[in-house]
Amino acid sequence: MTDSNSIRRSAAFAVENDGILEQQIQHLLVALEHELRRTPEGVSELFLIKALQRPPWELIGDVCFSDPEKLYPVHFLLFHALYRLRDQLSEIGETLHISPLRIQLSPQDVIAGKGLPDELDMLRAFYLDLSQYHLPEGVIHQMMDDFWAGRPGSRPDASDTLAAAEKLGFDRVPDSFPEVKQRFRRAVMQAHPDRGGDTKSIQALNLAFATLKTHFQFAK
Repeated sequence: MTDSNSIRRSAAFAVENDGILEQQIQHLLVALEHELRRTPEGVSELFLIKALQRPPWELIGDVCFSDPEKLYPVHFLLFHALYRLRDQLSEIGETLHISPLRIQLSPQDVIAGKGLPDELDMLRAFYLDLSQYHLPEGVIHQMMDDFWAGRPGSRPDASDTLAAAEKLGFDRVPDSFPEVKQRFRRAVMQAHPDRGGDTKSIQALNLAFATLKTHFQFAK
């Protein structure tokens, strides 16, 4: 088992020592496959981060979800490992569906071959390019601004849209965006720290809202 150095701290000197970064990624691959196989219903990125913070893994240290510069390295290396794992699993007939709201390991025939490594997959290309790990502060903030503005660049698939709707308390994808906004405001109020909620819950609600906003933008 690896020591308790977080991804963020070990990756800080990855430029000088690529071997250490690769070792950390190998630990991530083992931990991710284990967590995904024990949760066949699928998990969120937030769930995986928390799982990797706890024993026996302890691969991720404290994460500041409100600071894009500190969150981005953790997110990037997590998704880098997920896309590498997806390529490996496809060779044995399994598919790994990857999105922030739902990460799920399934037989290929269950998800109809979505996300296979030979597809034209811009996200896969981005996350497998380790040079994207070190981005200027301005670029990171612009990426986050674009995402929260609802412009991630592609329409979320049906399963991601449904997962986002369920996160806001719907049992199906609503018919109109005003319904989403009303439910989102109510959910955020309930998740406010003053009412016993926490910042992580609000981040998850924000992500669900952004996904549904993009869905309705493409539906116009």
